[in-house]
Amino acid sequence: MPPALHILGVRHHGPGSARLVHRALEALRPTAVLIEGPADGTEAIALAAEAAMRPPVALLVYEQARPRNAAIYPFAEFSPEWQAIRWSLTAGAAVRFMDLPRSASPPDAQDDANQGDVRSDPPSPQSPPPQASGTPQADQPPPRRGALDLLAQAAGHDDGEHWWGRLIEELRGDSDPLAVFSAVNAAMAEARTASGTTPLDPDEPLREAHMRRAIRETLKDDHQTVVVLCGAWHAPVLGLDALKSFPAAADNQLLKGLPKAKSVATWIPWTYQRLAAESGYGAGIHSPGWYHHLWSTRSHICESWLTKVARLLRTEGLDAPPAGVIEAVRLAEGLAALRGRTLAGLDELEEATLAILCHANPVPLRVIRDKLIISDRLGEVPANAPAVPLQQDLTALQKSLRLKPTADESQLDLDQRKPLDLSRSHLLHRLNLLNIPWGVMVEDRRRQTSTFHELWQLQWKPEFAVDLIDAARWGNTVQEAAANRVIDRSRTATSLPDLTLVLSEVLLADLPEATDAVLHRIESLAAVSADVARLLEAIPPLAQVLRYGNVRQTRSQAVEPMLLSLLARACAGLLPACASLDDDAAEAMASSIAAAHAALMTLERPGMAADWLASLRALGETDTHGRVAGQAWRLLLESDQAHAEAAATHLSLALSPGGGPERAAAWLEGFLGGSGLVLVHDERLLGIVDDWLSGLPRDIFDRLCPIIRRTFSTFAKAERRKIGERIRLSQTDSSRSSGGHPADEDYAPERGRLVEPIIALLLAENRP
Repeated sequence: MPPALHILGVRHHGPGSARLVHRALEALRPTAVLIEGPADGTEAIALAAEAAMRPPVALLVYEQARPRNAAIYPFAEFSPEWQAIRWSLTAGAAVRFMDLPRSASPPDAQDDANQGDVRSDPPSPQSPPPQASGTPQADQPPPRRGALDLLAQAAGHDDGEHWWGRLIEELRGDSDPLAVFSAVNAAMAEARTASGTTPLDPDEPLREAHMRRAIRETLKDDHQTVVVLCGAWHAPVLGLDALKSFPAAADNQLLKGLPKAKSVATWIPWTYQRLAAESGYGAGIHSPGWYHHLWSTRSHICESWLTKVARLLRTEGLDAPPAGVIEAVRLAEGLAALRGRTLAGLDELEEATLAILCHANPVPLRVIRDKLIISDRLGEVPANAPAVPLQQDLTALQKSLRLKPTADESQLDLDQRKPLDLSRSHLLHRLNLLNIPWGVMVEDRRRQTSTFHELWQLQWKPEFAVDLIDAARWGNTVQEAAANRVIDRSRTATSLPDLTLVLSEVLLADLPEATDAVLHRIESLAAVSADVARLLEAIPPLAQVLRYGNVRQTRSQAVEPMLLSLLARACAGLLPACASLDDDAAEAMASSIAAAHAALMTLERPGMAADWLASLRALGETDTHGRVAGQAWRLLLESDQAHAEAAATHLSLALSPGGGPERAAAWLEGFLGGSGLVLVHDERLLGIVDDWLSGLPRDIFDRLCPIIRRTFSTFAKAERRKIGERIRLSQTDSSRSSGGHPADEDYAPERGRLVEPIIALLLAENRP
């Protein structure tokens, strides 16, 4: 007898589809199971039988020579493919993937399966998310919704998504699975006919031809029953009739000449957040957490779900009494009955939650959606899963440093005086150098007064597995790979500020083997650099390294000679570099000067500060752009290197009519520089500025008003209020000293006597 061939068309992630597949396999007991997935990932299927494999997980297939040419195929516990794999391994059936190998796809190409869903396609591969490499994610093409939407409308649903969910994924009871799949295949045949003959994805004919070839090869073996599990969209072109309609010769001709390369397949942990459609995954679903609940809960679906919701709300500090759960269940079931549905779905449950448990407040629904409907579940893979040495080293470090990777965002406060925290900091910095941002440093106010605290925001993303494979070319350990990558970056770097920033990162990561290479490159660039602005920009990272050095036990002593050399060159060239600047260049130079000054002042090294402050004084006394000269005097005043009288003298000269109003406004902008405290505490400086502004002719004032307004708008509100009060008091004192009493002139005695009875009454009531 010829072997029996059964085509099971499913949605790639759906509890109803998974339940139907499991029942169909139990009924058919096939000896071979073909699953839509990359053919070069078949060798990794056996690991799915490991007890330590806990979905959600993903099959990672990458080209050995070019790891970036990779694709990720996620699986949840409720994925039909996952259930078919586990059943086959348990029952002893032959199981393999039948889709186009990943190695046949060109590098950097987005798999079509990444763009599809049950309607449009996918074996559910997900190309490595672009976020991992820092590039913006490409727009996803629209799914092929039209034909299924028509079927959904005919069935009384708004769209194909809800129709499929109600019809298949939320299906309960004992329906004949083979009858359901037969109906699905017939519906998909009509949908394909209605959508036309032109495929949305140019690779679709290739993929379907490859799947038919795999089916033919399997049928030639001694298998009595063969089950093919595929996306519902492909089902009509994979059955026995399709094998006749699409001759083998035509399929082989279509597949001729496909690129071939050696691929590696392994398993990596995945998350429900990445399985969701919101992540950009084309085969994603809108509610993986809800689907997991449907799969794992056999009875009392509504009651158990709303109990979870109430528990979450109470955890978040919100009121959710048991009576509210009971009322919400009744409301959800009532809504389902009004809509002619036998079971309340997620729509009814959300509406009941909003009305009863959230008291019509939509804000808690966002928490419910993130924590329950989508969920932050993270899968696990066994320790014997294939992994590059770099991944193995990182896993060992995570275990020894007690840094467990989780999908949740968490904060880590590191005190670098403690050996464990210092080692954790080294690891996070090294991973950042490898473009694996597991941890991102956040601002911490304590760093303004201490140098030993680091505050990190941690979140492990599954796609980091691809980044680790790509980074493995630099070395077999995290330390070795980070050092080699930095050395390579230093060879090609041409920007001095970028190199000094890299040096600070290298020292924070404790990579002594890379420090010498970076220092040598900095010396080479600094020797030929004549750009003073670039020299100034290179100073802050080096100063930060010196400031951290004692606490972090890094080789910061090698940085001080470098900083002294850069500072000497910057001081020598500062005056010529500021000789003739336009407004934009002066603004940029002022920013560089301010950053360098702030960095040098934090070091508390008198020798460095003396040379720098002398250069600032020379700059302030030179006829250069007002923005730069004014800022120089402000920095000298704040550093106690200039008396208020000297600053007032230069301010008066700068604001005198001979200098021109434009230069005066620029000098004032540089001098005040984002803070008005100097005017609050020095009445003489305030008076000079007030007299200058008051004496400007109207036409000149209108011309300078935008610059002046921009300067004063940078002050804090309290500073502006205090300045206004001082101006008002000074005007009042001036009026009184001249003999006028404006307050007395406004006082009307006869009106004042009218309130005397009221005052007397109040005073009488308050007497003891």
